[in-house]
Amino acid sequence: MSRSRRQVISAAVASIPLAFAATGTAQAGGRRPRTLYIAGDSTAAQKYSDAAPETGWGMALPFFLRREPEVANHAVNGRSSKSFVDEGRLDTVLGAIRPGDLLLIQFAHNDEKDEDPTRYTEPWTTYQRYLRMYVDGARARGARPVLVTPVERRRFDAAGNAVPSHGEYPAAMRALARREGVTLLDVQALSLALWQRLGAEGTKAYFNWTATEQDNTHFNPPGAIAVARLVARELLRGRVLAHRDVRRLDEEIPESWISWPAPATA
Repeated sequence: MSRSRRQVISAAVASIPLAFAATGTAQAGGRRPRTLYIAGDSTAAQKYSDAAPETGWGMALPFFLRREPEVANHAVNGRSSKSFVDEGRLDTVLGAIRPGDLLLIQFAHNDEKDEDPTRYTEPWTTYQRYLRMYVDGARARGARPVLVTPVERRRFDAAGNAVPSHGEYPAAMRALARREGVTLLDVQALSLALWQRLGAEGTKAYFNWTATEQDNTHFNPPGAIAVARLVARELLRGRVLAHRDVRRLDEEIPESWISWPAPATA
């Protein structure tokens, strides 16, 4: 069966690096700086001093980008693709996003919670339908959506093998990306391979393991930096960003660069 005209056009647009596509928005008065928006959950979100040393990978992503694009991190703890929409957070992003901007979309950790109807989605139906809202919303505004498979948890079997934890959600996102002609960053597969290389003991230094907590989902500064590096490399590999947009991909990033602002007060 031949692809629809919409899919062919979408695939063609997706093959153009953002760095090039954004130049098409340059008009009299100069080119507006591009912004990279993140819609996602706690693994990507900004953390504050009351949560330190917990660190979202979105906090570390700017270390791998040059002055442009700027990062607008809208990821929020505990959100699924559904609850992010239902709370009006996608509307907020789409109200700010402009032609030439980029929207990274990473959900699944909370979509999996079938005991919570406010967050749960089924991989091959409602999950894909909600993700399509982000894709269509970004495209309708001249921005470029990018689907990001969920970063893996720290989970190992008795033989020391890193074990996938997201069920059918990554496969459902991959299928949607193919069908809609959307660039996919397969962070699930890449992070699983990274945890495998580091091993069950080595990965403890990347997750939020403290004297009082053994958290196998959220990162500390080294973990957030490692995952942000995966994201930046994938943005380059997928021709979403150009070489001139990225930096430090193979350099050590000091943990001291991570900072946690004070929580916002009501």
